[in-house]
Amino acid sequence: MKGKVIKSTGSWYQVLETETGKIFEARIRGKFKLIKTRLTNPLAVGDFVEFQLEQDDIAWITKIEPRRNYLIRKSVNLSKEAHIIASNIDLACFIFTLKHPETSLGFLDRFLACCEAYNITPLILFNKIDVLHEEEIEIVKDIEFLYSEIGYESLEISSYSKLNLDQLKELLKDKTSVFFGHSGCGKSTLVNALQPGLNLKTSEISDTHLKGKHTTTFAQMHFWDFGGNVIDTPGVREFAMIDIEKEEVQHYFPEIFKKREECKFHNCLHINEPKCAVIAGLETGEIQHSRYSTYIKLMEEAEESVQK
Repeated sequence: MKGKVIKSTGSWYQVLETETGKIFEARIRGKFKLIKTRLTNPLAVGDFVEFQLEQDDIAWITKIEPRRNYLIRKSVNLSKEAHIIASNIDLACFIFTLKHPETSLGFLDRFLACCEAYNITPLILFNKIDVLHEEEIEIVKDIEFLYSEIGYESLEISSYSKLNLDQLKELLKDKTSVFFGHSGCGKSTLVNALQPGLNLKTSEISDTHLKGKHTTTFAQMHFWDFGGNVIDTPGVREFAMIDIEKEEVQHYFPEIFKKREECKFHNCLHINEPKCAVIAGLETGEIQHSRYSTYIKLMEEAEESVQK
């Protein structure tokens, strides 16, 4: 029997059978867990699998089909391990909030680099526009312009005022999407606004640290009435790219990769080499300092992972 993983709690899974649409509670065979990997979870929501039924209609997953793509995050307390957040994604939506909670450009850049690395189309959603003052809206528009110049699509939205939600539905229609962002950025509220009746649990921002409380504790796929589905995920603090060479990092920053053609040396890493077009681009504004800073940090992390 064949199906798709639509929920993962870590030990139990839900699998949607392809032919009948029936949902089965599922587990994996012990030998699955013995596969040598740097990933903490052998299965992720979005995986296509083969399974067989045994007593009490419990499904045992016996095979994972090759993944078209996936997004991963670093595992908490396990620097060398990573956790697959979701797989086989058509559209990855990054929910950016200027405040409540504040989203850093570095966090956004890591997300976009991961999308580039694993061949996933990103969409930046500037959420909670309705709570921003005029000056803050201008900041959002400046950020939008910065990323549109690089080639990234974005949309200003609000779950409460319904700003641009119809436009967002058109972008999500008939696709497998995933929503990412800090805890408290409004992922579950947005899903509820797009699909009334789901009633996903939401929570207020913590006044103490102005950060969100985790309300989604496991990944789960929800289906849109207008076609397609979304994978709702726990709040992510850090994205990861595992097994990446430092020479590869520039491939995941389109504006840097394009500029490298003008560098004097074909193997330029854009750190302190002479006649580097990327460093020159920082001075002219063609390359943004925030993006370059993230690029350098990812280079350093790639170097550190090789040394460990």
